[in-house]
Amino acid sequence: MRRFPLTLAAVAMLTWAGGAEMAAQSRGAERIDKVANHRLTGSAYASLRGLSYEQCERRCLVDRACRALEHVRGGPGGANTNQCRLFRAFGTAHAAADSDVGYKRPMLAKDAAPRVGSPPVARPVAPSPKSVSAPPPAPTGAEPRRRTFALKRSVAPAEPEARSPSTQPASPPPPPAPAASSPPPPVSLPVPPPMPPSVGSAKEDITKGTESEGAARPTTRSVAPTAAPPAGPGAAPTGDWAVVPVFFGTDRDRLDRPKRIGYGPSRGHRLEVGRALVTVPKAHQVPNVERPWTIRIPYTSVVLYQQDEDPKKHFTVQDLKALSKEDLLALIRDRLSLSKNFENQALIFVHGYNNAFDDALFRTAQIAYDLNYDGASFLYSWPSGAGISGYPYDRESAQQAEPYLKQFLEMVLNETGAKSVSIIAHSMGNQLLLQVLRSLDRSNPEVARINQIILAAPDVDRDSFEFLATQIRGVGQGITMYASSNDIALGISRRFAGGVPRAGDVPAGLGPIVVGGVDTIDVSALSTEYLSLNHSSYAEKTGLLKDIELVLRTGTRPPEIRLPLLERITGDHGIYWRYPK
Repeated sequence: MRRFPLTLAAVAMLTWAGGAEMAAQSRGAERIDKVANHRLTGSAYASLRGLSYEQCERRCLVDRACRALEHVRGGPGGANTNQCRLFRAFGTAHAAADSDVGYKRPMLAKDAAPRVGSPPVARPVAPSPKSVSAPPPAPTGAEPRRRTFALKRSVAPAEPEARSPSTQPASPPPPPAPAASSPPPPVSLPVPPPMPPSVGSAKEDITKGTESEGAARPTTRSVAPTAAPPAGPGAAPTGDWAVVPVFFGTDRDRLDRPKRIGYGPSRGHRLEVGRALVTVPKAHQVPNVERPWTIRIPYTSVVLYQQDEDPKKHFTVQDLKALSKEDLLALIRDRLSLSKNFENQALIFVHGYNNAFDDALFRTAQIAYDLNYDGASFLYSWPSGAGISGYPYDRESAQQAEPYLKQFLEMVLNETGAKSVSIIAHSMGNQLLLQVLRSLDRSNPEVARINQIILAAPDVDRDSFEFLATQIRGVGQGITMYASSNDIALGISRRFAGGVPRAGDVPAGLGPIVVGGVDTIDVSALSTEYLSLNHSSYAEKTGLLKDIELVLRTGTRPPEIRLPLLERITGDHGIYWRYPK
Protein backbone atom coordinates (compact mmCIF):
# COMPACT_ATOMS: atom_id res chain seq x y z
CA MET A 1 0.00 0.00 0.00
CA ARG A 2 2.89 2.35 0.53
CA ARG A 3 4.00 2.00 -3.06
CA PHE A 4 0.67 3.14 -4.46
CA PRO A 5 0.97 6.85 -3.48
CA LEU A 6 4.56 6.87 -4.69
CA THR A 7 3.48 5.42 -8.03
CA LEU A 8 0.80 8.07 -8.41
CA ALA A 9 3.31 10.78 -7.54
CA ALA A 10 5.77 9.43 -10.10
CA VAL A 11 3.10 9.35 -12.81
CA ALA A 12 2.01 12.89 -11.91
CA MET A 13 5.60 14.16 -12.13
CA LEU A 14 6.15 12.48 -15.50
CA THR A 15 2.86 13.83 -16.80
CA TRP A 16 3.73 17.33 -15.58
CA ALA A 17 7.19 17.18 -17.16
CA GLY A 18 5.79 15.98 -20.49
CA GLY A 19 3.09 18.67 -20.40
CA ALA A 20 5.66 21.36 -19.63
CA GLU A 21 7.81 20.16 -22.49
CA MET A 22 4.87 20.21 -24.92
CA ALA A 23 3.82 23.63 -23.67
CA ALA A 24 7.33 24.98 -24.16
CA GLN A 25 7.38 23.67 -27.71
CA SER A 26 3.89 24.99 -28.48
CA ARG A 27 4.96 28.45 -27.40
CA GLY A 28 7.64 28.34 -30.11
CA ALA A 29 10.53 29.04 -27.72
CA GLU A 30 13.88 28.17 -29.24
CA ARG A 31 17.49 27.83 -28.22
CA ILE A 32 20.84 27.58 -29.98
CA ASP A 33 22.96 24.40 -29.72
CA LYS A 34 26.59 25.41 -30.08
CA VAL A 35 29.17 23.19 -31.73
CA ALA A 36 32.68 24.59 -31.22
CA ASN A 37 35.44 24.64 -33.82
CA HIS A 38 33.32 23.78 -36.85
CA ARG A 39 32.13 25.44 -40.05
CA LEU A 40 29.04 24.88 -42.21
CA THR A 41 28.77 24.21 -45.90
CA GLY A 42 26.07 26.11 -47.79
CA SER A 43 25.21 29.71 -48.66
CA ALA A 44 24.47 32.24 -45.93
CA TYR A 45 21.71 34.76 -46.59
CA ALA A 46 23.22 37.33 -44.20
CA SER A 47 26.78 38.12 -43.14
CA LEU A 48 27.28 40.57 -40.25
CA ARG A 49 30.65 41.85 -39.07
CA GLY A 50 31.82 42.86 -35.63
CA LEU A 51 29.44 40.67 -33.60
CA SER A 52 30.39 38.42 -30.70
CA TYR A 53 29.14 34.83 -30.65
CA GLU A 54 26.46 35.78 -28.10
CA GLN A 55 25.28 38.66 -30.31
CA CYS A 56 25.20 36.31 -33.28
CA GLU A 57 23.06 33.87 -31.28
CA ARG A 58 20.61 36.63 -30.35
CA ARG A 59 20.41 37.74 -33.98
CA CYS A 60 19.57 34.19 -35.11
CA LEU A 61 17.01 33.64 -32.35
CA VAL A 62 14.94 36.69 -33.31
CA ASP A 63 15.25 36.07 -37.05
CA ARG A 64 12.44 33.85 -38.27
CA ALA A 65 14.39 32.74 -41.35
CA CYS A 66 17.52 31.68 -39.45
CA ARG A 67 17.94 27.94 -38.90
CA ALA A 68 21.68 27.88 -38.15
CA LEU A 69 24.58 30.27 -37.61
CA GLU A 70 28.32 30.27 -38.13
CA HIS A 71 30.56 32.60 -36.12
CA VAL A 72 34.04 33.13 -37.54
CA ARG A 73 36.39 34.46 -34.88
CA GLY A 74 38.54 37.42 -35.81
CA GLY A 75 42.29 37.22 -36.17
CA PRO A 76 44.89 39.85 -35.27
CA GLY A 77 42.53 42.58 -36.38
CA GLY A 78 40.52 42.27 -33.16
CA ALA A 79 36.83 41.83 -32.43
CA ASN A 80 35.73 43.96 -35.37
CA THR A 81 36.89 41.25 -37.75
CA ASN A 82 34.46 38.70 -36.30
CA GLN A 83 31.85 37.52 -38.78
CA CYS A 84 28.33 36.24 -38.06
CA ARG A 85 26.80 34.24 -40.91
CA LEU A 86 23.11 33.24 -40.87
CA PHE A 87 21.68 30.28 -42.82
CA ARG A 88 18.17 29.40 -43.97
CA ALA A 89 19.47 26.04 -45.21
CA PHE A 90 22.85 24.44 -44.63
CA GLY A 91 24.93 21.40 -45.42
CA THR A 92 27.33 19.39 -43.31
CA ALA A 93 29.67 20.75 -40.65
CA HIS A 94 33.43 20.20 -40.81
CA ALA A 95 36.25 20.93 -38.39
CA ALA A 96 37.68 24.45 -38.33
CA ALA A 97 39.88 26.02 -35.68
CA ASP A 98 38.60 29.59 -36.13
CA SER A 99 34.82 29.23 -36.07
CA ASP A 100 31.83 27.84 -34.17
CA VAL A 101 28.39 26.87 -35.42
CA GLY A 102 24.98 26.92 -33.76
CA TYR A 103 21.79 25.11 -34.64
CA LYS A 104 18.37 26.54 -33.76
CA ARG A 105 16.32 23.96 -31.82
CA PRO A 106 12.99 24.02 -29.94
CA MET A 107 13.57 24.87 -26.29
CA LEU A 108 12.42 22.00 -24.06
CA ALA A 109 11.30 22.25 -20.45
CA LYS A 110 14.63 20.93 -19.23
CA ASP A 111 16.35 23.90 -20.88
CA ALA A 112 14.53 26.40 -18.68
CA ALA A 113 17.27 26.13 -16.03
CA PRO A 114 20.79 26.89 -17.27
CA ARG A 115 23.26 24.06 -17.09
CA VAL A 116 26.22 24.38 -14.73
CA GLY A 117 29.28 25.59 -16.55
CA SER A 118 27.46 26.54 -19.76
CA PRO A 119 27.38 30.10 -21.05
CA PRO A 120 24.08 31.99 -20.78
CA VAL A 121 22.01 31.77 -23.94
CA ALA A 122 19.58 34.51 -24.94
CA ARG A 123 15.96 33.36 -24.79
CA PRO A 124 13.06 34.96 -26.62
CA VAL A 125 10.82 36.92 -24.26
CA ALA A 126 7.16 37.77 -24.34
CA PRO A 127 6.27 40.63 -26.70
CA SER A 128 6.22 44.09 -25.19
CA PRO A 129 6.08 47.57 -26.70
CA LYS A 130 9.83 47.89 -26.39
CA SER A 131 10.99 44.36 -27.08
CA VAL A 132 9.18 42.31 -29.66
CA SER A 133 10.88 39.59 -31.63
CA ALA A 134 9.62 37.83 -34.72
CA PRO A 135 8.14 34.45 -33.78
CA PRO A 136 9.32 31.24 -35.42
CA PRO A 137 6.95 29.34 -37.71
CA ALA A 138 4.03 27.85 -35.83
CA PRO A 139 4.02 24.07 -35.24
CA THR A 140 1.53 21.99 -37.16
CA GLY A 141 -0.78 21.64 -34.20
CA ALA A 142 -1.17 25.39 -33.77
CA GLU A 143 -3.39 25.93 -36.81
CA PRO A 144 -6.75 24.84 -35.31
CA ARG A 145 -6.08 26.93 -32.24
CA ARG A 146 -5.31 29.94 -34.41
CA ARG A 147 -8.61 29.66 -36.25
CA THR A 148 -10.49 29.44 -32.97
CA PHE A 149 -8.76 32.60 -31.70
CA ALA A 150 -9.53 34.49 -34.88
CA LEU A 151 -13.19 33.50 -34.65
CA LYS A 152 -13.44 34.69 -31.08
CA ARG A 153 -11.79 37.97 -31.92
CA SER A 154 -13.93 38.61 -34.98
CA VAL A 155 -17.16 38.35 -32.99
CA ALA A 156 -15.98 40.49 -30.09
CA PRO A 157 -18.20 43.56 -29.48
CA ALA A 158 -17.01 46.63 -31.36
CA GLU A 159 -17.91 50.28 -31.37
CA PRO A 160 -21.20 51.09 -33.12
CA GLU A 161 -20.44 52.22 -36.63
CA ALA A 162 -21.50 55.66 -37.78
CA ARG A 163 -24.12 55.38 -40.53
CA SER A 164 -26.08 57.81 -42.60
CA PRO A 165 -29.90 57.77 -42.39
CA SER A 166 -30.00 55.99 -45.74
CA THR A 167 -27.78 53.13 -44.55
CA GLN A 168 -29.56 51.15 -41.84
CA PRO A 169 -28.01 48.12 -40.15
CA ALA A 170 -29.34 44.75 -41.25
CA SER A 171 -28.85 43.22 -37.80
CA PRO A 172 -29.50 44.38 -34.20
CA PRO A 173 -27.06 47.08 -33.04
CA PRO A 174 -24.01 45.98 -31.03
CA PRO A 175 -23.79 46.62 -27.28
CA PRO A 176 -23.16 50.27 -26.38
CA ALA A 177 -19.53 51.38 -26.17
CA PRO A 178 -18.02 52.32 -22.79
CA ALA A 179 -18.44 55.89 -21.63
CA ALA A 180 -16.11 58.40 -23.24
CA SER A 181 -14.85 59.48 -19.85
CA SER A 182 -13.26 56.09 -19.23
CA PRO A 183 -11.98 54.60 -22.47
CA PRO A 184 -10.71 51.03 -22.18
CA PRO A 185 -6.95 50.59 -22.32
CA PRO A 186 -5.45 48.94 -25.42
CA VAL A 187 -5.58 45.17 -25.04
CA SER A 188 -2.48 43.14 -25.81
CA LEU A 189 -3.39 39.52 -26.55
CA PRO A 190 -0.91 36.67 -27.00
CA VAL A 191 -1.45 35.45 -30.55
CA PRO A 192 0.12 32.61 -32.53
CA PRO A 193 2.68 33.44 -35.21
CA PRO A 194 1.08 34.94 -38.36
CA MET A 195 0.26 32.38 -41.03
CA PRO A 196 -0.21 34.30 -44.29
CA PRO A 197 -3.24 33.14 -46.29
CA SER A 198 -2.84 32.41 -49.95
CA VAL A 199 -3.27 35.29 -52.36
CA GLY A 200 -6.84 35.60 -53.51
CA SER A 201 -8.38 34.43 -50.22
CA ALA A 202 -11.40 36.13 -48.74
CA LYS A 203 -10.75 39.78 -48.00
CA GLU A 204 -11.57 41.83 -44.93
CA ASP A 205 -13.10 45.26 -45.45
CA ILE A 206 -11.48 48.14 -43.66
CA THR A 207 -13.99 50.20 -41.66
CA LYS A 208 -16.89 51.37 -43.75
CA GLY A 209 -19.05 54.44 -43.07
CA THR A 210 -20.74 57.50 -44.47
CA GLU A 211 -20.17 60.00 -41.66
CA SER A 212 -17.18 61.52 -39.93
CA GLU A 213 -15.51 59.37 -37.31
CA GLY A 214 -14.01 60.59 -34.06
CA ALA A 215 -10.28 60.38 -33.48
CA ALA A 216 -10.35 59.04 -29.93
CA ARG A 217 -9.98 55.43 -31.14
CA PRO A 218 -8.59 53.83 -34.28
CA THR A 219 -10.93 52.69 -37.00
CA THR A 220 -12.80 49.49 -36.25
CA ARG A 221 -13.04 46.83 -38.92
CA SER A 222 -15.77 44.63 -40.30
CA VAL A 223 -14.36 41.17 -40.99
CA ALA A 224 -15.75 39.17 -43.90
CA PRO A 225 -16.77 35.59 -43.05
CA THR A 226 -14.08 33.02 -43.74
CA ALA A 227 -16.38 31.04 -46.00
CA ALA A 228 -17.19 34.03 -48.21
CA PRO A 229 -16.09 33.88 -51.85
CA PRO A 230 -12.85 35.71 -52.69
CA ALA A 231 -13.34 39.43 -53.05
CA GLY A 232 -11.47 41.37 -55.70
CA PRO A 233 -9.39 44.47 -55.06
CA GLY A 234 -11.48 47.33 -53.81
CA ALA A 235 -14.28 45.11 -52.46
CA ALA A 236 -17.52 47.10 -52.16
CA PRO A 237 -17.91 48.86 -48.80
CA THR A 238 -21.15 48.54 -46.88
CA GLY A 239 -21.66 52.31 -47.11
CA ASP A 240 -20.62 54.88 -49.68
CA TRP A 241 -16.95 54.80 -48.78
CA ALA A 242 -14.35 53.01 -46.67
CA VAL A 243 -12.18 54.68 -44.04
CA VAL A 244 -8.47 53.80 -43.95
CA PRO A 245 -6.36 54.90 -40.95
CA VAL A 246 -2.85 56.12 -41.84
CA PHE A 247 -0.33 56.79 -39.07
CA PHE A 248 2.17 59.40 -40.18
CA GLY A 249 5.46 61.00 -39.29
CA THR A 250 6.77 64.13 -40.94
CA ASP A 251 9.40 66.83 -40.62
CA ARG A 252 7.36 69.24 -42.76
CA ASP A 253 6.38 72.60 -41.32
CA ARG A 254 2.77 73.06 -40.26
CA LEU A 255 0.57 74.80 -42.84
CA ASP A 256 -2.93 74.67 -41.39
CA ARG A 257 -6.08 74.85 -43.48
CA PRO A 258 -9.36 76.58 -42.56
CA LYS A 259 -11.00 73.37 -41.24
CA ARG A 260 -8.05 71.19 -40.25
CA ILE A 261 -4.32 71.06 -39.78
CA GLY A 262 -1.98 70.54 -42.73
CA TYR A 263 1.67 70.37 -43.70
CA GLY A 264 3.43 72.33 -46.41
CA PRO A 265 6.69 72.08 -48.37
CA SER A 266 8.85 73.94 -45.85
CA ARG A 267 11.14 72.16 -43.37
CA GLY A 268 9.94 71.88 -39.81
CA HIS A 269 13.28 70.69 -38.32
CA ARG A 270 11.50 68.29 -35.93
CA LEU A 271 9.53 65.07 -36.09
CA GLU A 272 5.76 65.39 -35.72
CA VAL A 273 3.48 62.33 -35.61
CA GLY A 274 -0.24 61.79 -35.92
CA ARG A 275 -3.06 59.87 -37.55
CA ALA A 276 -5.20 60.56 -40.60
CA LEU A 277 -8.49 58.94 -41.56
CA VAL A 278 -8.69 58.76 -45.36
CA THR A 279 -11.91 57.91 -47.20
CA VAL A 280 -11.84 55.59 -50.22
CA PRO A 281 -14.95 55.75 -52.46
CA LYS A 282 -17.03 52.68 -53.20
CA ALA A 283 -16.47 53.38 -56.91
CA HIS A 284 -12.65 53.18 -56.50
CA GLN A 285 -10.84 51.53 -59.43
CA VAL A 286 -7.54 49.76 -58.69
CA PRO A 287 -4.93 51.27 -58.58
CA ASN A 288 -6.22 54.84 -59.09
CA VAL A 289 -6.39 57.61 -56.54
CA GLU A 290 -9.64 59.33 -57.47
CA ARG A 291 -9.39 63.07 -56.83
CA PRO A 292 -11.36 66.12 -58.02
CA TRP A 293 -10.14 67.22 -61.44
CA THR A 294 -8.42 70.57 -61.57
CA ILE A 295 -7.59 73.11 -64.25
CA ARG A 296 -4.35 74.92 -63.48
CA ILE A 297 -1.73 76.92 -65.35
CA PRO A 298 1.06 74.44 -66.28
CA TYR A 299 4.23 74.54 -64.12
CA THR A 300 2.57 76.88 -61.60
CA SER A 301 0.36 76.54 -58.53
CA VAL A 302 -2.32 78.81 -60.03
CA VAL A 303 -5.66 76.94 -60.04
CA LEU A 304 -8.29 78.15 -62.53
CA TYR A 305 -11.01 75.67 -61.54
CA GLN A 306 -11.29 72.78 -59.12
CA GLN A 307 -14.14 70.30 -58.70
CA ASP A 308 -15.62 70.01 -55.21
CA GLU A 309 -14.53 67.04 -53.10
CA ASP A 310 -17.08 64.26 -52.65
CA PRO A 311 -16.18 61.19 -50.53
CA LYS A 312 -18.59 59.15 -52.68
CA LYS A 313 -16.31 59.81 -55.67
CA HIS A 314 -12.93 60.88 -54.31
CA PHE A 315 -10.24 60.09 -51.79
CA THR A 316 -10.62 62.67 -49.02
CA VAL A 317 -9.10 63.42 -45.63
CA GLN A 318 -11.90 62.83 -43.15
CA ASP A 319 -9.82 63.58 -40.09
CA LEU A 320 -6.20 64.60 -39.44
CA LYS A 321 -4.67 65.06 -36.01
CA ALA A 322 -1.17 65.58 -34.66
CA LEU A 323 -0.74 63.42 -31.55
CA SER A 324 1.68 62.87 -28.74
CA LYS A 325 3.81 59.76 -29.13
CA GLU A 326 1.99 58.06 -26.25
CA ASP A 327 -1.45 58.66 -27.78
CA LEU A 328 -0.25 57.55 -31.20
CA LEU A 329 1.24 54.32 -29.83
CA ALA A 330 -2.02 53.49 -28.07
CA LEU A 331 -3.94 53.81 -31.35
CA ILE A 332 -1.34 51.75 -33.23
CA ARG A 333 -1.45 48.93 -30.68
CA ASP A 334 -5.23 48.94 -30.81
CA ARG A 335 -5.09 48.68 -34.61
CA LEU A 336 -2.56 45.83 -34.48
CA SER A 337 -4.68 43.92 -31.96
CA LEU A 338 -7.51 43.86 -34.53
CA SER A 339 -5.36 42.80 -37.49
CA LYS A 340 -5.88 39.41 -39.06
CA ASN A 341 -4.99 39.45 -42.76
CA PHE A 342 -1.55 40.93 -41.98
CA GLU A 343 -1.47 40.02 -38.31
CA ASN A 344 0.67 42.28 -36.10
CA GLN A 345 2.43 43.70 -39.16
CA ALA A 346 3.33 47.27 -40.12
CA LEU A 347 3.96 48.82 -43.55
CA ILE A 348 5.84 52.11 -43.99
CA PHE A 349 5.62 54.10 -47.25
CA VAL A 350 8.22 56.78 -48.06
CA HIS A 351 7.11 58.92 -51.00
CA GLY A 352 9.24 60.33 -53.79
CA TYR A 353 9.90 63.61 -55.55
CA ASN A 354 7.13 66.14 -56.23
CA ASN A 355 4.60 64.96 -53.62
CA ALA A 356 2.45 67.15 -51.39
CA PHE A 357 1.58 65.84 -47.94
CA ASP A 358 -2.07 65.09 -48.76
CA ASP A 359 -1.07 63.35 -52.00
CA ALA A 360 1.25 61.05 -50.05
CA LEU A 361 -1.55 60.31 -47.56
CA PHE A 362 -3.89 59.33 -50.41
CA ARG A 363 -1.26 57.07 -51.98
CA THR A 364 -0.55 55.31 -48.67
CA ALA A 365 -4.27 54.74 -48.10
CA GLN A 366 -4.69 53.45 -51.66
CA ILE A 367 -1.87 50.92 -51.26
CA ALA A 368 -3.30 49.73 -47.93
CA TYR A 369 -6.83 49.46 -49.32
CA ASP A 370 -5.87 47.67 -52.55
CA LEU A 371 -3.68 45.21 -50.63
CA ASN A 372 -6.44 44.76 -48.03
CA TYR A 373 -3.70 45.61 -45.54
CA ASP A 374 -5.38 45.47 -42.13
CA GLY A 375 -2.13 45.86 -40.20
CA ALA A 376 -0.85 49.31 -39.30
CA SER A 377 -0.11 51.50 -42.35
CA PHE A 378 2.43 54.29 -41.95
CA LEU A 379 3.55 57.23 -44.07
CA TYR A 380 6.78 59.12 -43.66
CA SER A 381 6.48 62.45 -45.50
CA TRP A 382 9.60 64.54 -45.96
CA PRO A 383 9.40 68.20 -47.12
CA SER A 384 8.96 67.80 -50.88
CA GLY A 385 8.27 71.07 -52.69
CA ALA A 386 5.56 69.38 -54.81
CA GLY A 387 6.59 71.37 -57.86
CA ILE A 388 7.88 70.18 -61.21
CA SER A 389 10.70 72.73 -61.10
CA GLY A 390 11.70 72.04 -57.49
CA TYR A 391 13.98 69.04 -58.02
CA PRO A 392 17.12 70.57 -56.39
CA TYR A 393 15.09 71.61 -53.33
CA ASP A 394 13.55 68.16 -53.01
CA ARG A 395 16.92 66.45 -53.24
CA GLU A 396 18.36 68.54 -50.42
CA SER A 397 15.18 68.21 -48.34
CA ALA A 398 15.35 64.43 -48.58
CA GLN A 399 18.93 64.44 -47.30
CA GLN A 400 18.20 66.70 -44.33
CA ALA A 401 15.27 64.48 -43.30
CA GLU A 402 17.49 61.46 -42.48
CA PRO A 403 17.61 61.90 -38.67
CA TYR A 404 13.82 62.31 -38.50
CA LEU A 405 13.06 59.22 -40.60
CA LYS A 406 15.51 57.22 -38.46
CA GLN A 407 13.75 58.40 -35.30
CA PHE A 408 10.37 57.46 -36.81
CA LEU A 409 11.56 54.03 -38.00
CA GLU A 410 13.06 53.22 -34.60
CA MET A 411 9.77 54.14 -32.94
CA VAL A 412 7.83 51.78 -35.23
CA LEU A 413 10.34 48.97 -34.65
CA ASN A 414 10.86 49.38 -30.92
CA GLU A 415 7.66 50.76 -29.44
CA THR A 416 4.56 49.87 -31.47
CA GLY A 417 4.54 46.12 -30.79
CA ALA A 418 4.54 45.25 -34.52
CA LYS A 419 6.21 41.87 -35.02
CA SER A 420 7.05 42.49 -38.67
CA VAL A 421 7.80 45.81 -40.40
CA SER A 422 8.05 46.20 -44.19
CA ILE A 423 9.09 49.35 -46.05
CA ILE A 424 8.28 50.70 -49.52
CA ALA A 425 10.23 53.69 -50.85
CA HIS A 426 9.59 55.33 -54.21
CA SER A 427 11.88 57.43 -56.39
CA MET A 428 13.75 60.08 -54.35
CA GLY A 429 12.49 58.55 -51.12
CA ASN A 430 15.10 55.83 -51.66
CA GLN A 431 17.95 58.34 -51.15
CA LEU A 432 16.58 59.00 -47.70
CA LEU A 433 15.74 55.38 -46.81
CA LEU A 434 19.05 53.82 -47.92
CA GLN A 435 21.10 56.19 -45.77
CA VAL A 436 18.88 55.49 -42.76
CA LEU A 437 19.07 51.70 -43.22
CA ARG A 438 22.83 51.98 -43.55
CA SER A 439 23.04 53.73 -40.16
CA LEU A 440 21.03 51.11 -38.24
CA ASP A 441 22.79 48.97 -35.66
CA ARG A 442 22.39 45.52 -37.17
CA SER A 443 23.37 43.86 -33.88
CA ASN A 444 20.17 45.26 -32.34
CA PRO A 445 17.56 42.47 -32.17
CA GLU A 446 14.81 44.95 -33.09
CA VAL A 447 16.35 45.43 -36.54
CA ALA A 448 15.78 41.72 -37.23
CA ARG A 449 12.04 42.43 -37.43
CA ILE A 450 12.39 44.38 -40.65
CA ASN A 451 10.70 42.05 -43.11
CA GLN A 452 10.62 43.17 -46.76
CA ILE A 453 12.33 46.26 -48.22
CA ILE A 454 10.93 47.39 -51.58
CA LEU A 455 12.90 49.98 -53.56
CA ALA A 456 10.69 51.27 -56.37
CA ALA A 457 12.54 53.12 -59.15
CA PRO A 458 15.21 54.44 -56.76
CA ASP A 459 16.36 57.94 -57.70
CA VAL A 460 19.92 57.26 -56.54
CA ASP A 461 23.17 57.58 -58.48
CA ARG A 462 23.86 54.20 -60.11
CA ASP A 463 27.40 53.92 -58.71
CA SER A 464 26.37 55.11 -55.25
CA PHE A 465 23.59 52.53 -55.18
CA GLU A 466 26.04 49.67 -55.69
CA PHE A 467 27.96 50.80 -52.60
CA LEU A 468 24.86 51.45 -50.47
CA ALA A 469 23.36 48.08 -51.38
CA THR A 470 26.42 46.32 -49.95
CA GLN A 471 26.02 48.34 -46.74
CA ILE A 472 22.45 47.20 -46.06
CA ARG A 473 22.90 43.46 -46.65
CA GLY A 474 21.47 41.54 -43.74
CA VAL A 475 18.89 44.25 -42.99
CA GLY A 476 15.49 42.73 -43.66
CA GLN A 477 14.39 39.31 -44.86
CA GLY A 478 14.65 40.38 -48.50
CA ILE A 479 15.25 43.39 -50.74
CA THR A 480 13.38 43.88 -54.03
CA MET A 481 14.14 46.67 -56.50
CA TYR A 482 11.77 47.66 -59.30
CA ALA A 483 13.48 49.41 -62.20
CA SER A 484 11.71 51.22 -65.02
CA SER A 485 12.74 52.88 -68.26
CA ASN A 486 9.75 55.24 -68.39
CA ASP A 487 9.53 56.90 -64.97
CA ILE A 488 9.01 60.66 -65.32
CA ALA A 489 10.84 61.61 -62.13
CA LEU A 490 13.90 59.57 -63.14
CA GLY A 491 13.98 61.33 -66.50
CA ILE A 492 14.11 64.70 -64.73
CA SER A 493 16.75 63.39 -62.33
CA ARG A 494 18.91 62.16 -65.21
CA ARG A 495 18.95 65.63 -66.72
CA PHE A 496 20.03 67.19 -63.42
CA ALA A 497 22.77 64.53 -63.10
CA GLY A 498 24.24 65.35 -66.51
CA GLY A 499 22.71 62.30 -68.19
CA VAL A 500 24.10 59.77 -65.69
CA PRO A 501 21.58 56.90 -65.24
CA ARG A 502 19.87 56.39 -61.92
CA ALA A 503 19.68 53.07 -60.04
CA GLY A 504 16.01 52.67 -60.90
CA ASP A 505 16.57 53.40 -64.57
CA VAL A 506 16.85 50.85 -67.40
CA PRO A 507 19.19 52.47 -69.95
CA ALA A 508 18.98 51.23 -73.51
CA GLY A 509 21.74 48.69 -74.18
CA LEU A 510 22.72 48.43 -70.50
CA GLY A 511 19.71 46.96 -68.76
CA PRO A 512 18.92 47.43 -65.06
CA ILE A 513 21.54 47.45 -62.35
CA VAL A 514 22.19 44.07 -60.69
CA VAL A 515 23.60 43.94 -57.15
CA GLY A 516 24.14 40.90 -54.93
CA GLY A 517 21.47 40.51 -52.28
CA VAL A 518 18.89 42.56 -54.22
CA ASP A 519 16.25 41.06 -56.53
CA THR A 520 16.07 43.43 -59.51
CA ILE A 521 12.85 43.39 -61.55
CA ASP A 522 12.46 45.37 -64.77
CA VAL A 523 8.87 46.70 -64.72
CA SER A 524 9.16 48.96 -67.77
CA ALA A 525 6.18 47.13 -69.27
CA LEU A 526 4.11 48.20 -66.25
CA SER A 527 5.72 51.39 -64.88
CA THR A 528 6.19 52.26 -61.20
CA GLU A 529 4.37 55.55 -61.61
CA TYR A 530 1.27 54.45 -59.75
CA LEU A 531 3.29 54.97 -56.56
CA SER A 532 3.33 58.72 -57.17
CA LEU A 533 0.12 60.72 -57.55
CA ASN A 534 1.66 63.33 -59.83
CA HIS A 535 2.77 60.86 -62.47
CA SER A 536 0.48 59.50 -65.17
CA SER A 537 -0.24 56.42 -67.32
CA TYR A 538 -0.66 53.98 -64.47
CA ALA A 539 -4.41 53.42 -64.12
CA GLU A 540 -4.52 50.01 -65.80
CA LYS A 541 -1.21 48.70 -64.43
CA THR A 542 -2.12 46.32 -61.62
CA GLY A 543 0.67 43.76 -62.16
CA LEU A 544 3.13 45.66 -59.96
CA LEU A 545 0.60 45.88 -57.14
CA LYS A 546 0.08 42.11 -57.37
CA ASP A 547 3.80 41.40 -57.00
CA ILE A 548 4.07 43.79 -54.04
CA GLU A 549 1.20 41.91 -52.39
CA LEU A 550 2.96 38.57 -52.93
CA VAL A 551 6.29 39.89 -51.64
CA LEU A 552 4.70 41.22 -48.45
CA ARG A 553 2.61 38.11 -47.88
CA THR A 554 5.10 35.37 -48.67
CA GLY A 555 8.59 36.80 -49.26
CA THR A 556 9.04 33.94 -51.77
CA ARG A 557 12.26 34.02 -53.77
CA PRO A 558 13.42 33.88 -56.50
CA PRO A 559 10.71 36.12 -58.00
CA GLU A 560 9.61 33.75 -60.78
CA ILE A 561 8.40 31.27 -58.13
CA ARG A 562 5.89 33.71 -56.66
CA LEU A 563 4.96 35.19 -60.06
CA PRO A 564 5.54 32.71 -62.91
CA LEU A 565 4.92 35.28 -65.66
CA LEU A 566 8.25 37.00 -64.84
CA GLU A 567 11.05 36.31 -67.31
CA ARG A 568 14.42 35.31 -65.85
CA ILE A 569 17.16 37.21 -67.71
CA THR A 570 20.90 36.47 -67.50
CA GLY A 571 22.75 39.68 -68.30
CA ASP A 572 26.41 40.68 -68.36
CA HIS A 573 26.35 41.60 -64.67
CA GLY A 574 24.11 38.85 -63.31
CA ILE A 575 20.52 37.63 -63.18
CA TYR A 576 17.47 39.87 -63.07
CA TRP A 577 13.76 39.47 -63.87
CA ARG A 578 11.46 41.25 -66.30
CA TYR A 579 7.75 41.65 -66.89
CA PRO A 580 6.93 40.58 -70.45
CA LYS A 581 5.90 43.36 -72.81
